[in-house]
Amino acid sequence: MSKPFEFELLHVCKQTGARRGRLHTPHGVIETPVYMPVGTQASVKTVSPEELKALNAQIILSNTYHLHLRPGEQLIADAGDLHAFMNWDRPILTDSGGFQVFSLASLRKITEQGVTFSSHLDGSRQFFSPEVSVGIQEKLGSDIAMQFDVCSAYPCEYAEADKAMRRTVRWLTRCMDAKTRDDQALFGIVQGAFYRDLRVECARQMAALDLPGYGIGGLSVGEPKEIMYDILDALNPVMPQEKPRYLMGVGSPDCLIEGVLRGVDMFDCVLATRVARNGTVFTRSGRLVIRNAAYAREFAPLDETCDCYTCKNYTRAYVRHLLKAEEIFGLRLCSIHNLRFLTKLMEDIRSAIEQDALRDFAEEFYAKHGRGNW
Repeated sequence: MSKPFEFELLHVCKQTGARRGRLHTPHGVIETPVYMPVGTQASVKTVSPEELKALNAQIILSNTYHLHLRPGEQLIADAGDLHAFMNWDRPILTDSGGFQVFSLASLRKITEQGVTFSSHLDGSRQFFSPEVSVGIQEKLGSDIAMQFDVCSAYPCEYAEADKAMRRTVRWLTRCMDAKTRDDQALFGIVQGAFYRDLRVECARQMAALDLPGYGIGGLSVGEPKEIMYDILDALNPVMPQEKPRYLMGVGSPDCLIEGVLRGVDMFDCVLATRVARNGTVFTRSGRLVIRNAAYAREFAPLDETCDCYTCKNYTRAYVRHLLKAEEIFGLRLCSIHNLRFLTKLMEDIRSAIEQDALRDFAEEFYAKHGRGNW
């Protein structure tokens, strides 16, 4: 009998060392590298589960903190689980709530026991600990659960980063002790801020615990991209080769390519749908602000090379009209396109790895629109 969670490393690109894998979960197989759309509150904003499947989303992410506050994990458990509640029968990963608590800096107090904080919804006092986070995620019934961790700000002092990293490792062992579901994989989260030695030490300590997979947290929190890439370069040779690696909260096209080049298998980010709601779309020519007047009479698709529903059926002029008229359909069309752009990009990246040509693919991609136009 196969294990409910298993990772196969299918191919390593001879040109770059990038990884092509396959992740087996109770709700389906995930081809990696993979981009995961974010459905923070059990919904990817403006996009239905059926539309997500049509654009080849293999797995989505939801958030423990937000679902705990509203509608509550017990209600979701009573509905069957998160899959049943939101009508999504493919894999789900739940973030632990650690980053959300980190973002409430003025409303929280961290101790060894856990974090006391005020709800951003109604100000009510809340408490999260490793045990609480795992308990919520088990009731949600996600395929992959993340440990409760401590995220450091950018910039931060070495002593602060060291303290947060060591607490994260201790909290991981508590998460492991609290875990009861065999059909849910628990990932650790490598912390250590922007100090290579702390990151490497954390990765080695967590690797010794032989977890099903490992997240890389605390990046994309305001630091220059070059610093993030430097940390990934330091981690690549020390993280377990046979386990999936998940770069948390990162999802611009250039960062997806650079992350894969540095051995990352999984990504998530709200960027695609967030910029879509501002009328910005990704194309193979770069990033376009489609609500601008320049597109008022352009009767071509958002991207001639795209196979999404939006590009097959609607023009730039029409989408711009919807956005200017504040029609919700315009936000939906931009979101569908941006999500498909990223899932198609990952399909192309997987193909390039298999052909041992990812460096060539990256250079061609950047040649068309540069590295920073996202």
